[in-house]
Amino acid sequence: MNLLAHIYLSGSDEQIKIGNFIGDYVKGRAYRRFDPLVSKGIVLHRNIDSFTDHHPTPREVKKLLRPYYRKYAGIVVDLFYDHYLSIYWPTYSNTSLSSFIENFHDILERHYAILPSAVQEFVPRMIRKNRLHSYVTLEGVEQALQIMARYTSLPEKTPQAMQVLSDHYERIGHNFREFFPHIMEHVSENHRVDVEYYQLWGES
Repeated sequence: MNLLAHIYLSGSDEQIKIGNFIGDYVKGRAYRRFDPLVSKGIVLHRNIDSFTDHHPTPREVKKLLRPYYRKYAGIVVDLFYDHYLSIYWPTYSNTSLSSFIENFHDILERHYAILPSAVQEFVPRMIRKNRLHSYVTLEGVEQALQIMARYTSLPEKTPQAMQVLSDHYERIGHNFREFFPHIMEHVSENHRVDVEYYQLWGES
C-alpha cells in the first residue's frame, strides 16, 4: 500500500499522520474512539483511497495490472506510486527522504500505545528494516509485493508486476507526476491539510 504517500499527504501534524497510517486497520465508526486529530487522519486515509480509486489517471496503470491482479490491481498501483514519490522526492519536499522517514519512525514510537494491535505487530520490523525507504529501489518494490502476497490476500504475481513496471517505467512515472498534484490539491482544499509545496505545484 502507498504508506509513504499517505504519510506525506497528512501534512505536518503527527496525530493526523498516525491516523492516516493506521487507516486500513480501523473499520467502520471505530475511528471515533480516537482523539479528534487521529480520527481526522483515519477519515483522510479513506478519502485519499476513494479519490485515487475514482480518478481516471491511476486507472490507466490499473489496466496494465488487471490481467494479473484483477480487483487488487489498485494496491499494486499504490505501491508503484510510492516508488515514484521516493524517486521524485526532492520535487515535493525540502526535507530529505531519510530525515522525513526517521521523523515518522519517532512519531510511531511516541504513539505506539494507540496503534491497533495488528499495526503494533509489524511496526518494529518495518522500522528495523527501513521498509518505507526501501521503496526507492526496484528491489524494495519487489520485496514489498512478495511480503504483501505472503501476509495478505494480494495474489502472488510479483514477477508479472515487476515486468509491467519494467516495460512501462517511464509511462507509469509520467502517470504518477500527472496524478499527484491532483491529490495534493484535493487534500489541501477539502481537508485543510497543509501539504508541503502545494503552492509550488499549483504555480508550475
